[in-house]
Amino acid sequence: MDAQKSRKRRRYSRELKDQIIAECDAPGASVARVALSHGINANIVHGWRKLAGHAKPAVARPEFVPVAVAPMAPARVDERAVEFELRRGAVTLKVLWPLAAAAELAAFARELLR
Repeated sequence: MDAQKSRKRRRYSRELKDQIIAECDAPGASVARVALSHGINANIVHGWRKLAGHAKPAVARPEFVPVAVAPMAPARVDERAVEFELRRGAVTLKVLWPLAAAAELAAFARELLR
């Protein structure tokens, strides 16, 4: 264990930190590139920027907006219709398809089950 070097924490002056933060705030600047040019890990610079309040703000997510949907009258079941039901776990898809368009139902089912 004598061969192991003890690692010491590096200290940076306030002026150097301010200079690096200013370089990062320049238009088109990359924090990683600025940090690398000074021989500092980018995570260190990100921490300085966060402490100084220069970190980019998180993108605001739109809030949930409830939408009222009017209930639909139940579809009239035509005697000449095909009922197609597909269950996958807790989800059930039920389709009433006109018998005259059975070929289109087959194509729809093939695409759905791919």
